[in-house]
Amino acid sequence: MLAVLALAASACGGGDGATVKGVKVIDKGALTTCTHLPYPPFQVERGGKVVGFDVDLIDLVAKRLGLPQKVVDTQFETMKTGAALNAGKCDLVMGGMTITPDRTQMMDVSKPYFDATQALLAKKGSGVKTLDDVKSRKLKIGSQSGTTGEDYVKGKGFDPSSFDNSNAELDGLRTGQVDVIVQDYPVVRGWLKDPANSKYEIVANLNTGEKYGFWFRKGYNPELVKLTNQAIDEAKANGSYKAMYEKWVGPMPKTGAGPS
Repeated sequence: MLAVLALAASACGGGDGATVKGVKVIDKGALTTCTHLPYPPFQVERGGKVVGFDVDLIDLVAKRLGLPQKVVDTQFETMKTGAALNAGKCDLVMGGMTITPDRTQMMDVSKPYFDATQALLAKKGSGVKTLDDVKSRKLKIGSQSGTTGEDYVKGKGFDPSSFDNSNAELDGLRTGQVDVIVQDYPVVRGWLKDPANSKYEIVANLNTGEKYGFWFRKGYNPELVKLTNQAIDEAKANGSYKAMYEKWVGPMPKTGAGPS
């Protein structure tokens, strides 16, 4: 199944909700997910459809319900605070969103489905190898607003230029607004597959110990959490997770569920 991109204005259930196999859905005709586009390889719009690693995984959940998946493009701030879920815009949130203690206080979360690291991207020949290099040379660093990558560099004493989404962040590097950017490793790896980005390279990997989860309204939909966990387990057991990983990210590491 390919996910259909819905306009945010039409996302609310509007009294058209239902319970399907014990799962509450805001739209009786679909499993509705919120994400913030674009965020390849996890979700990106192509030809009017939303595709990507997260989309493929949640399609497995939708299939168990006998429903198509409908994706709503939502501001990241409303995703990470649970506001989109509480407002009834969607049944779950996806989008490479790291499991953190503050987020789990506001939302329910699935079991981890992806091990993630951060990467620094800069122009080839920059000489940058560490965050210390960025600091000592007083280079400008960019980040995506509201992300754990941004939090991480702030915690290291940086004041990054903040961009609304990953594409804007990459453009900031391309146009010289910043000298280096921090972003999730799989996203950066996807960028580097594009010949248009051949002038750039990963100059450092930052092992932050992050794990991604799918998110749900707090205490509201335990059966959907359970179904999502079952789908993750089954995908890892039958090889479909590995196939998705290799399709969207690249060769899967021998251990763990994310990049080495």
